[in-house]
Amino acid sequence: MASTRRVFLAQATGLTGASMFGLGFEREALAGGTGAGDWYGQPMRWAQVAFVDDDPGNYSLSFWMDYLKRLHVDAACLSAGGVTAFYPTEIPLHHRSAWLGSMDSFGEIAAGCRKLGMNVVARTDAHACHQNAYDAHPEWIAVDAKGMKRKHPSDPTLWITCALGPYNFDFMTLVHEEITRNYKIDGLFTNRWAGSGMCYCESCETKFHEFSGSSLPRTSNPQDPARREYIVWRQQRLFELWRLWNVKIRAINPGASYIANAGGGALSDLDMKAIGELSPTLFADRQGRSGLMPLWENGKNGKEYRATMGNKAIVGIFSVGIESKYRWKDSVENGNELRLWVADGIANDLRPWFTKFNAKVIDKRWMPVVEEIYAWHYANERYLRNERSLAQVGLVYSQQTATFYGGEKAQEKVENPLLGMYQALIEARIPFAMVHDQLLDLDLIRRYRTLLLPNIAALSTRQCTQIQNFVEQGGSVVATYETSLYDEWGVRRKNFGLASLFGVSFAGKTEGPMLNSYLELTKDPATGQFHPVLTGFEDAVRIIDGINRVVVTPAGPSASAPLQLVPSYPDLPMEAVYPRPVSNPEAAVYLREVGKGRVVYFPADIDATFWDSLQLDHAKLLRNAIVWATNQTAPVTVMGHGVIDVTAWQQKDSMTVHLVNLTNAMMMKGPVREILPIGQQTVSISLPAGKRVTSVKLLVSGSSAPHRMEEGRLLVEVHKVEVHEVVALDLAQ
Repeated sequence: MASTRRVFLAQATGLTGASMFGLGFEREALAGGTGAGDWYGQPMRWAQVAFVDDDPGNYSLSFWMDYLKRLHVDAACLSAGGVTAFYPTEIPLHHRSAWLGSMDSFGEIAAGCRKLGMNVVARTDAHACHQNAYDAHPEWIAVDAKGMKRKHPSDPTLWITCALGPYNFDFMTLVHEEITRNYKIDGLFTNRWAGSGMCYCESCETKFHEFSGSSLPRTSNPQDPARREYIVWRQQRLFELWRLWNVKIRAINPGASYIANAGGGALSDLDMKAIGELSPTLFADRQGRSGLMPLWENGKNGKEYRATMGNKAIVGIFSVGIESKYRWKDSVENGNELRLWVADGIANDLRPWFTKFNAKVIDKRWMPVVEEIYAWHYANERYLRNERSLAQVGLVYSQQTATFYGGEKAQEKVENPLLGMYQALIEARIPFAMVHDQLLDLDLIRRYRTLLLPNIAALSTRQCTQIQNFVEQGGSVVATYETSLYDEWGVRRKNFGLASLFGVSFAGKTEGPMLNSYLELTKDPATGQFHPVLTGFEDAVRIIDGINRVVVTPAGPSASAPLQLVPSYPDLPMEAVYPRPVSNPEAAVYLREVGKGRVVYFPADIDATFWDSLQLDHAKLLRNAIVWATNQTAPVTVMGHGVIDVTAWQQKDSMTVHLVNLTNAMMMKGPVREILPIGQQTVSISLPAGKRVTSVKLLVSGSSAPHRMEEGRLLVEVHKVEVHEVVALDLAQ
C-alpha cells in the first residue's frame, strides 16, 4: 500500500518532476517506434469525417471521395465506434446507429480512402454509453462527489462513463480489438478517453485506496496529500490504459498504434514528456479560436507539441465550424479566420487536419477555402517537411509548475506569464521554440542561446543544476517573479533554487497585487548612459511596474540597477497621489554575466502584467532583456511594419522563413472580418555553414524574390504579405 511518504521517497531517489507524472509505468516506445517501415511521418494532409447517428444511408460517399482526392489528402480519421457503432459490431451493448441497418458506413468510407492511397485511422468515443449499458453494467458509470450516477449534460438519454475503470479497460478494449481485426486500420484515435471530470465510483475508490492508502480527495488543492497522490495515480492509470490498448491493437496489426487524443501546454494534465516518448505522432486537438484568444494560439500548439515530439510528425486539427461554448456544431467559420488560423499552424510545423462534424454537408462555404489551403500545401510539400527549427531562443513551459504550484489558479499564475512572454516575442519578431521543463539536458538545449523562464516557479534541484550548467556553458537566461522558488512538488523553498544565477536571495515575502507602483529608469553613473535593456526609453523617466513582486536581497554589492523600484503609493484621494521618499531604492532588475552566459532576473511578474495590460513599455522591456541576454545576431530578422509571427526552418536541401500576418483588428479575439495586407518586409538570413543558395522564391505569391548579399547575410525583399508568405531558399554544398 502506497502513501504520500512513498511519493516523497521517489522524489528523494531521483524520480522528480515529470518523472512523477510517469511514476509507476514503463516508458518503452509503446506506439511502434520510428523505424523505416513506420507510416506515421508520411501523411502531410489529413481529413476527419465525424459521423452523426443519422449519417448512414444519408450521406454521399462519392462526394467525399471526390473532395478528398481534390485535396490530395494523405490520411483520414473516420468515426467507427464507442458511444455509437457505425459498422456491424457483434459486441453486446455496443450501440449501433439506428440508421445503420445492414450497412457498414465506416467500412465503406474506409475502403474508399484506401483506394485513394490514404492511411486510415479509426476514431472512437469513450465518454458516454446508452441506457442498456447502464442497466447491464452500472459499474461502468461515472459517479459525482455526492455519490450520484452522472447523466450526460447534453443528451439525457446517455450516461457519462468512468475512464479509469472497467468500461474503458474491458468494454472499449473489445471495441478496439474488433475494429482493428475487421478493418486492419493503421491507427486508433479516441476522443474523450481520459474522463469527464473526477469520478467517485466504487472502482476508482478501491483502486486509489490500493495505490495510496487514502480515500479519493475532496479538494483540488495540490498540496493536500491525497490530492497529490491522486494526480500521480490518475496519470499512471491512464498511461496503463494507453499501453493496454496499444498492445491489443498491435497484436492484431503490428503496423498500427493507439494514438491518444492527448497533450498540450503547461495546463495539460498528462505528462507531455511521456506522451512524446510513447506516441509515434500526435494530433493537436485545438480546433479554432473562442473567447479572448490571439491568432498565434495555433502556432503555440505546434511549438508545445514539437517541444517533446522530437522529429516525429505533429498534426493540427482545425474545425471548419465555429468553436464556441454554445456548441454550434453545424456552423461554418468564415474563410479568412480559417486561413489565418491554419497558416499559423503550418508556419509552426503543424500538418493540417480539417474536421467536419456530420457527413451530410449542409453549408459548403468552407469547402473552397480548405481546398485552397490544401492545394498550396500539396504544391509546396517538400518545403514543409521540416527537420529542425533555426530558433536560438527557447521559451520554457512547465506542467509540474501548473499542477503543483498553480493548482486551481494555474491559468493566472502559470499560463498568463507564458502568454505575456509569447506575445512579447511575437511583437519583437524573434523566432523562438518552446522547451519542456523535463527536457533540459544540456545536449538537448545547447541548440539555444537563451532560455526564457516566465515564472517557472516549481523546479527540482536537478532542473536548477541543468539550467546552471547551461549558463556556465555559454547559454543565457531571462527569468521572472517566483522562478525556482518552489521545488517540483510546489513546496516553497527557503531560497531560490537559482539564487546563485540571479544574484539575489529570497527575503521571505511577496507583495501584490500592487497598485500604483513604478520602475524608475536610471543611467549608469560611470558612463552616463542607459543600459541596453532600456533601449527606446531614453525620453522616459519611469514606467509601470508589475502587479506582483518577490522581495529579494542582493547577494552582494552590485552595480547601479538600470531599473529601481518606486513602491506603491496612494492612488486616492488625488491630493495623496505622489511617491514617498525612499532612502535606499531597491533594484527592479538584476543583470549579470555568469560564466560564459548572461542572466536577467525580474523580481516582478512583468510578463503576466504585460498579458493583463498589454502596455507597450513592457513589450519593449522584455524584448530588450531577451536581446541583451542573447548577445548574438539572430539567424533571421525581419524589418517592416505590422505584427508578424516569424518562424525559420531547415529541410533536407532547403530552408524557409514563414511570415504570418497577424496584423488585424481581430487579432486578440476572433473571428477576423477581412485580411489586412501589410507592405514591404526585409528578411535578413544567416546562411547555414557550408551551404550556398541556388534559388530564392516566395511560395505563396509564387514568384522569385529580389535578394542580395550584404555583410555576409542574405537580404530578401518581400513586397506584400496578405495571410502568409514563405521565403524558401534552395541550398547546395
